[in-house]
Amino acid sequence: MTAVQPTKRDQIVDELRRRILSGDLARGERMPQDDLARQFGASITPVREALRQLEAEGLVISEPHRGVRVSGVDLDEVTATYVVRRLTEAYAMRRATSRVSRRDLARARRLLEADRSDPAVARDLNREFHFLFYERCGMPALAERIAGNWRAFPWDLMLSSPRRAEESHREHLDILAAVEDGDADRAGDATEVHLRHGFSAILEQLTGRAGPDPFDVDADID
Repeated sequence: MTAVQPTKRDQIVDELRRRILSGDLARGERMPQDDLARQFGASITPVREALRQLEAEGLVISEPHRGVRVSGVDLDEVTATYVVRRLTEAYAMRRATSRVSRRDLARARRLLEADRSDPAVARDLNREFHFLFYERCGMPALAERIAGNWRAFPWDLMLSSPRRAEESHREHLDILAAVEDGDADRAGDATEVHLRHGFSAILEQLTGRAGPDPFDVDADID
């Protein structure tokens, strides 16, 4: 069966999304359509369609008479996405624990041992590690919903921190150890800790303080 080739629009979407989430395109940076068309060797039509898709994902903003720019970070939106991620990803990890194979676990171990010195490579390895489990949770639609939340998350604010990268790696090891032991609750709990620390790092970068954990039902979020 012949694989479906990505359209020019899809290629542009993927590359611009990568640039935004890696920080190559700064928050607030202008994205002139003519310049993008020249960069990608494309007409305006696939560029315009790609920007519409990125706008639907919340990564860019189209302003009348001013063009398109990379979105800023809306703390309320990031907070809501974090809460949904805590609920869905910990659940998916608990389900995946009994469904992964030894081959899957060996692959996860290799991903954690790979060189992460390049932030863009680190981001890709991070995604591959998590979705190796999420895609084996036995609920494809849930994995797809989680993927949508990932597309809206400001990864560029986390990848720039070497300290957070080291913490994240240790947390990945904790998650993998729990899955290797077949302990679904521990795997889910380790995933929640990982997500909480990631959100805290973003919150501190945006506001200068760690703040309360919005997943705590008693926490007041300003």
